[in-house]
Amino acid sequence: MYLDSLKNISSKLTIYYDGKCPLCLAEIHFLKHHNQKKLLDFVSLQALDSTDHQINCELAFKTIHARLGEKKMITGPDVFFEAYKRTDLKVINLLFSFRLFRFFYAKFYLIFAKYRHNISKIIGPSLLNFVQRKYPDAME
Repeated sequence: MYLDSLKNISSKLTIYYDGKCPLCLAEIHFLKHHNQKKLLDFVSLQALDSTDHQINCELAFKTIHARLGEKKMITGPDVFFEAYKRTDLKVINLLFSFRLFRFFYAKFYLIFAKYRHNISKIIGPSLLNFVQRKYPDAME
């Protein structure tokens, strides 16, 4: 079964995120709380050296990027699919196990990424505040 196969995942995923986006920070905070297996690492794009050639920051600010293992870069909705596979969130993992769900999630993400900054201005601060209160153990 799909959920049983998640137990065998051992490769780390490094997620590059916009450290100034409240909505992004809320998601990262949530993932940190559910990072029980310690298979997720998080790097703020603002903390990267401009000479770091592992990632194109200009592109990463437009759509989320992550490094799977030591070399493989992934982008967009696949980042979230891989991230949640490494968490203890069985319901979300079950949803992601359905191709139809992943298809609609990918379409939604394209629209979301385009308007992320506007959406974040509206709901980001409140969502970040909520997540930080709910999961104080995930504070940086």
